[in-house]
Amino acid sequence: MSLTQELSDFKKGFQENAPQNIQELMAQATATLESTGIAQKAPKQGDVFSPFTLPNHQGNEVALSNLLKEGPVVVVFYRGGWCPYCNLELAAFQKSLSEINALNASLVAITPELPDASLSTKEKNALAFDVLTDKNAEYAKSLGLVFTLPEALRPVYLSFGIEVEKHNGNGQFDLPLAATFVIAQDGSIASAFVDTDYTLRQDPSDVIDVLKSLAQ
Repeated sequence: MSLTQELSDFKKGFQENAPQNIQELMAQATATLESTGIAQKAPKQGDVFSPFTLPNHQGNEVALSNLLKEGPVVVVFYRGGWCPYCNLELAAFQKSLSEINALNASLVAITPELPDASLSTKEKNALAFDVLTDKNAEYAKSLGLVFTLPEALRPVYLSFGIEVEKHNGNGQFDLPLAATFVIAQDGSIASAFVDTDYTLRQDPSDVIDVLKSLAQ
C-alpha cells in the first residue's frame, strides 16, 4: 500500500471518530495557514537549498555538504513523533530506504523535536537514517517553512495526549510544514513538496522517480 493511501485511510478513520467541532477547528486552522501563502514562498525546484549542519539523536553533527559528496540527498521535515501522519511518512521512507540508497542517495529527517524525543521516534519506527534536531525550528524558519501551532488547537492536542512542549522544549510551539526536498549533488533542489495540510505527504515512490531521473 502506498503512503498516500495509508494517509488517506488514517484520515478517514479520524473523521469517522473525532468530534465534529474539533474537526472543524482543525480544518479552519489549516485553511487559515493556507491563506497566508506560506507554502508558495517556500524553496522551489531549481533553487539552491540552504546548507545545514544539525545534530542527530546522538549529538553528532551532520552537514548537508558532506552528504552531497556521496550523492543526492532527500530531506524530509516532520512535526514530531506525536504526529501519526509523520510516523506513517517516516515508516514509509524507511521501507523505501534501500531503494533510495541503491540510487547513491541518502535520506535525513529534520524535526524540532529535542534529541531525546527524536531518539524515541527513531526507535519506534526502527529508522536506519538520521533524524536531525532543528532546535526551536531555527533552520526550518530560515527556509520559510515554519508556523506556530494556534493557541486554540493547543488544548485540543492536549486532549489527544499530545504535549508539544515536552517534545520541543518549554514555550516551543513552532512547527514545520509537511515538506520533502530532493537535493541534487550541485546543491540545487531537484524536487520540492511543501503543503500546509499536514495530512498530505510526498509518496516515496515519487521521490524515487526523481532520484532515477538524476541518475540518468
